[in-house]
Parts: sequence; C-alpha cells; structure tokens
Amino acid sequence: MLAERLSRTFDFLQTKTPSLIGVDVSSMSIKMVELSDAGKGSYRLERYAIEPLPKDVVTDGNIANLDQVSEALKRAWKRLGSRNRNLAMALPAAMVITKKIIVPAGQREEDLELAVEAEANQYIPFALDEVNLDFQILGPAPNNPDEVEVLIAASRKEKVEDRVAIAEAAGMKPRVMDVESYATQEALRLIEPSLPASGRDQNIALVDIGAHVTHFYVLRNNQFLFSRDQAFGGNQLTQDIQRAFNLSPEEAESAKRNQGLPENYDSDVLQPFMETLALEVTRALQFFFTSTSYNQVDHIILSGGGALLPGLDELVAKRAGIATVIANPFAGMQSSDRIRARQLAQDAPLLLIACGLAMRSFE
Repeated sequence: MLAERLSRTFDFLQTKTPSLIGVDVSSMSIKMVELSDAGKGSYRLERYAIEPLPKDVVTDGNIANLDQVSEALKRAWKRLGSRNRNLAMALPAAMVITKKIIVPAGQREEDLELAVEAEANQYIPFALDEVNLDFQILGPAPNNPDEVEVLIAASRKEKVEDRVAIAEAAGMKPRVMDVESYATQEALRLIEPSLPASGRDQNIALVDIGAHVTHFYVLRNNQFLFSRDQAFGGNQLTQDIQRAFNLSPEEAESAKRNQGLPENYDSDVLQPFMETLALEVTRALQFFFTSTSYNQVDHIILSGGGALLPGLDELVAKRAGIATVIANPFAGMQSSDRIRARQLAQDAPLLLIACGLAMRSFE
C-alpha cells in the first residue's frame, strides 16, 4: 500500500524533522549549510562547507561513483565541524515528477492516500512499486474553500537510493529528500526582502548557472510561473580556455579557478563567454514572455558558480534591461564567529540549494 511506501526514515517534502544540515550534491562539489533558529522567523548561519568533487563522479545529477562521492561527503562534514548527522538532500527537478491536484477537504489520511495513488497512476510512466511517492497538502484550493490543493512528488527509487547510500556510507542520516527547485524557491524567501517592496507582486527571474546546465526560473510571490533548463554553463568556459591556450581539461579548470591565465584571457575568452551567457538569459526571458501571459520581469537574480564571474551582473542588466543582483541568502542573516564575511560573500551564490534545504528544519 501507499502508506507503507511512505513510512520510511525519509520522505519527499517531509516537514516535521530534527535539526538538519542542507546538502547539495552538484557535478562539481558538495555544499553543506547548517542554520539555527535566531527567533522571530529569522535564522543564524552556524557553519557551511564546500568540498570539490572529482571529475565526472556526478553527471546530470546521476551519481556515477558512490564511493568517491560518499568520501567527499565525509570530508565535507568534517570540514563543516558539526556533530549533527541529520541531512536534508535533494534530487534535480528533472528526476522528479510533480503534479498539483485538487481534492475534497477533510478527507481521512487513508482516503487521501488512495486519491493520490489513483492520480499518480495517470501521470507517472512507471509502476508505483518502482518509485518513491509522497504528497503534501499545500492549503485551501484557490477558488473553493471546500477543497485543498495537494502536491504529489515521485521519483524512480534508484535515484533516491543513490543519495541515501552516499549519506549512509559517510555515516550520515538522510531525513528529508527534497527537490532542488523547491529548495531554491525556499531560499529565495531570504533574498526577496532586499528587493524593492520585498519583491511583492513582482516577477523575479532566478538564473542558476551550473557547470553544465543553467536553470532559469520565474517566480511571483514565491510561486513558480515558468522554468526552463538550458544546456549551457561554466564548463563551456573551461572548454573555451582549453582551445584558446592548448591546455588539458584539468589545467584549464585549475587556471580558471586560480586566475593563472595570459593577459588576453579577459578580452579573447572571458568577455565573449559572458556575452553568450547574457544572450542565453535574454533568450530565456523571451521564452517566458511567449509562453505566458506576462510581458515583464522586474528583477534578475544570478546564482551558481557562473554568478561569480566578475561583472556578469552588470552585463546581464545591460543586455536584458532589468535590474540584476547576485544571490546572497545570508545577507540579512546573523552568522557565527567562525564564518568569514568576505569568504561567505564570495561563496553565497553557490549555497542557495543547500541553504533552502537547511531551512526545512524550521517548517
């Protein structure tokens, strides 16, 4: 029965949890964030850690080498310096099927589970015994107080179990399995107060520039209006460096990180890459305008490793004609004495998903 499949030590979208460390496993690194409750709905950043991953051990969100990733997770936890072993992890949105449904309010849990199972059978192209399936009541239906809106989330079991396996092999306890886009949405709540009118009733584009893929979201009042993935990211810059200076992939990546490149790097390689990246953002905006009834975006927020490129925010703002900022969910947050403010400001755009996952502790 569905209830049996849900009664695990972790669940999609679970909210009643112990204190959690948010863990983001990307293709380039593992990011960990631990928050504490600072009172009055605010948080305090206790610790964070970023641990690089060997090349190709995680590709397109798939964990290709469980041992190497679990060892990196163990190193990240040691670097974090926490005693907490409870983790909130996430799957890429492409690995999760989500669907919002409307059902009558006041149902018994058993009846609601049956309704979810029946609905899931229509939308999930796998046998239900091959997936991890969960649901969460979002609240009253928009147009009928006698109904509620329910979010269904499902993923192939092996995708969930790979992440559980690396956590358990590292001596950790995976308590929550979330979706990366929802964790990003959660962290955005910390950034919105820094926008004019706290971003209320405004369209906010969040551009997460990863190594291989750029995720483009548009949200309004913290609800998704649009999402699009584009196969373009920081790895393209590494390849451009390889070609321009005849370097191996490892040499190009190291030179990019350590700024060990010839003087013509900025003009011949970096600026053309940034122009292309800005063009990708404007293309995504056009897709949003043509796919929805909206014709305006009020703010652009850049996150991910690509957001660290100097001057990218100014270039995107110029090309798109929209105010653009670099994501920092910790800007208005207290921090422990062990956090170095200058380093945090540089790392913050990388930590959006891990921060959103850590926030699950307080829901």
